[in-house]
Amino acid sequence: MPVGETECVSGVICVPEQMRAGKRTGVILAHGAGNDMEHPLIVLLSTGLCQAGYAALRFNFPYREKGRKAPDTQDTLVLTWQSVYQFLKEHCEHGTDRIVAAGKSMGGRVASQMVADGLLPASRLVFLGYPLHSPGRKEKMRDAHLYRIQIPMLFFAGTRDRLCDITRLKGVLGRLKAPGHLETVQGGDHSFRVLKSAGMPQQEVYQRILNKTVEWLRSAKEQDAGGV
Repeated sequence: MPVGETECVSGVICVPEQMRAGKRTGVILAHGAGNDMEHPLIVLLSTGLCQAGYAALRFNFPYREKGRKAPDTQDTLVLTWQSVYQFLKEHCEHGTDRIVAAGKSMGGRVASQMVADGLLPASRLVFLGYPLHSPGRKEKMRDAHLYRIQIPMLFFAGTRDRLCDITRLKGVLGRLKAPGHLETVQGGDHSFRVLKSAGMPQQEVYQRILNKTVEWLRSAKEQDAGGV
């Protein structure tokens, strides 16, 4: 997929044989700072959402495409999100009426900043581990832009996440103007990895996240005229 005039990134799109009835929805999945579109959670969500009737597109940011570890500049991350959004809007063979922006950590944070600034016309936001603050720096929160968002948001947060204190996140949700829903992953860290002592296979943890996401998207039929 082209990004601007000089960049190009890889992406994998999964389109169901039959889109869900009513308004058709596509979901874009962005990776976090330390991984790429092949992260197991991103892959499982992409496949599972497609099976549930939603077109799903996962992609790499340019720095990962080039094998670099340091994330791109904010401008490049924004341009990439916009390019991928436009690609799904124009090239999905069945068309999409609405697009949900989902992202793991950095990918979700950038999308939310864009929505707040009117740069990404997403219908909903899904945060797969929102980086509310730096490790050990709970007083410096990345929440100011969230209060300007007008679309529904779904937050997944692990109870062991060093980048997102659950108590502080609940306080943020209580101050949002738009509907905000929190799903906690008991014992999960920032990537929802759970301790072996939890007795739950990692794949099952990811499957629960998928199930909750699909449930939340389908509940929109009762909240929005026409549904998603």
